[in-house]
Amino acid sequence: PGDSYGVLPRPCRALVLLNPQSGSGRALDDFQAVVQPMLAEADITTTVFVTERAHHAHEKVRDEDLSQWDTLVVMSGDGLLFEVVNGLMERADWKEAMKKPLCILPGGSGNALAASINYYAGYDHVAKKKLLTNCTFILCKGLYTQMDLVSLSTASGKRFFSFLGFGWGFISDVDIDSEKYRWLGSARFTLGTLQCLAKLRVYQGRLSYLPVAAEQGGSPAPHGPVTNGHLPQPAGTEAPGSPPPDSLLAPLGQPVPAHWTVVPEEEFVLVYAIYQSHLGTNLLMAPAARLHDGCIHLFYMKAGISRVTLLKLFLAMSRGTHLDLNCPHLCYVPVRAFRLEPRVAAGVMTVDGEALACEAVQG
Repeated sequence: PGDSYGVLPRPCRALVLLNPQSGSGRALDDFQAVVQPMLAEADITTTVFVTERAHHAHEKVRDEDLSQWDTLVVMSGDGLLFEVVNGLMERADWKEAMKKPLCILPGGSGNALAASINYYAGYDHVAKKKLLTNCTFILCKGLYTQMDLVSLSTASGKRFFSFLGFGWGFISDVDIDSEKYRWLGSARFTLGTLQCLAKLRVYQGRLSYLPVAAEQGGSPAPHGPVTNGHLPQPAGTEAPGSPPPDSLLAPLGQPVPAHWTVVPEEEFVLVYAIYQSHLGTNLLMAPAARLHDGCIHLFYMKAGISRVTLLKLFLAMSRGTHLDLNCPHLCYVPVRAFRLEPRVAAGVMTVDGEALACEAVQG
């Protein structure tokens, strides 16, 4: 409801960016067996670009003439879409490039965005080949709409555009520690969760945020249209081709604005800012999230939680009922912006499932 949709042309030309190593290494086989016959029937012709190394897709979409394709299709896990989004945002013509419809086809272990889109489309919860079939069917129908992006900046001066989530602590540890079990497919996360539960860590830092309800002070976020995930800026405030300004954020070295909330606790088991519904195929973390609600769904877990309770929360998350447990250690707040300042550089940070060095970050 309230979404406006574009429609892909017929016939349609798709550039498919495919990582043959993603997930359990079956992406190319699955593309040929499941996806290609469906696309052929829907009059979608494909040019397949098989990535050979990290950042290959990033460079391809950053430098390529995109006018020869009507849509860019990513057949991989979420990490390859992260490369594609950031490659597009590095272009001088990023405003035009970001209007090119993007499609995700699940070929990785996590497949969080594919699971989210399957959920928004009203389909039953499915995984593996059934999820791939559903997402290919969505591509065949050719409807597309807008999606939020979050601009993340780090203390060392890096800037990323993220479509899924930013994490620190337990969830990021599971994500990165389980990389060595990639051959297991999505089961790697179950094994990783049990291992990280056994050595449960606590992380110290300061978390601050701008709640959705507290926009009256300072510079409020506009409620008007969100163009391709970015809040519109007043005319004349940007140089042509420059990336969109972070209108809600003070520089990282300065205190957060007075109308922000600073979390009183400074010891966490996890912090996770998610913008879509699913954290993985089987983890419905933010049931209230929608593709472009202009909202960051911020979860944090305070230190002191028992391993048994933490496990119960993750089991409930498979059904999206974890908040119904009313766990006093788990907090959830919808926000427009956040800042996280670790006290020491401990633990792994992740953006869209990719590892980051631990440092102050805001989005």
